[in-house]
Amino acid sequence: MSTDRRQSGVSLLELILGIVVVSVALTGAMALFFVTVRGSVDPMTRQQAQLIAEAYLEEILLKKFYDPDTSTVCTSTKEGSRSAYDNVCDYNGLVEAPHDQFGNAIAALSSYSVSVTVTADGTVSLNGLNNASVVNVMRVDVAVTGPNNASATLSGYRTNYNCNASGDPGCKSF
Repeated sequence: MSTDRRQSGVSLLELILGIVVVSVALTGAMALFFVTVRGSVDPMTRQQAQLIAEAYLEEILLKKFYDPDTSTVCTSTKEGSRSAYDNVCDYNGLVEAPHDQFGNAIAALSSYSVSVTVTADGTVSLNGLNNASVVNVMRVDVAVTGPNNASATLSGYRTNYNCNASGDPGCKSF
């Protein structure tokens, strides 16, 4: 009497091959998970950069067109500290980590950088308003960079809407 018994089970080679396949699949899944988790912060940092740029642009555009000390536009001297900035041109060339309008550093935003450029030359024009004979319009560019290459750049125009009160004979009336 012969009974045919087959062995059932897994050989060592099959076991090792199964472990390798499962580990490769788990590695791929974890890599995808890490990329997704790391990328989930990007919208927040981009939004934060946008909000910082908006805050700076609003602060700058609300400043006076003329320097109140000299009654001129964009003098070569600017105020000593940010809290003393009193006209749009004082912000030209500003590069700093975010501060509030009083010049106080905002520690939670120290990983961001703000740069401001104010252009008030003959290249700036806005709807027919130009700087051909006298400065009537300034362009303000605010660029913010943050972690993970998050960035935002906003531009705004500041016109001399109080032109007649300044006594400048070259001003257009609006």
